[in-house]
Amino acid sequence: MKPGDHPEFYRFPAPEGRSRESSIVLDAQGRFWHDGELVEHPGMARAFASWIARHPDDGRFILTNPFDWTYFTVEDVPFFVHSLRDADGIPLLVLSDGTEEPLAPDTLTSDARQALYCRVKQGQFEARFTPQAQTSLEPWLVERADGEVCVRVGGQDFAVGERNRS
Repeated sequence: MKPGDHPEFYRFPAPEGRSRESSIVLDAQGRFWHDGELVEHPGMARAFASWIARHPDDGRFILTNPFDWTYFTVEDVPFFVHSLRDADGIPLLVLSDGTEEPLAPDTLTSDARQALYCRVKQGQFEARFTPQAQTSLEPWLVERADGEVCVRVGGQDFAVGERNRS
């Protein structure tokens, strides 16, 4: 049995002489940093991106795998939309952790800089579109008679809401 299979895994104390707090940071551009240094190894960055979760007790962001976990800092959002592809008329998001999922168009918001965000992972997390992914949304954009630009998915128009960061 791996430690992660134990029902109390997230309640285990840190290994001797260690802390559950880390100096790992996911910056607002989707880059990981450790001890103030950019994580340049692509495999390590991919692993970190695939280990993102929330602690089940306190909701803080953690990096977790079947053997250990640690808290880390997220400057903006934990996931990024790297690209989009058309899946029978539905925009399919390609996320920073390597997974794909359909866009939930009713969760689209934008901030003051016009960056797009949406909810992912069954609504549990927020993701920000990279500029390339944001441009890739163009085939689903429509302008309504009142001049408002919406996203049309499955024949239904969805307005982009204002992002309220809380």
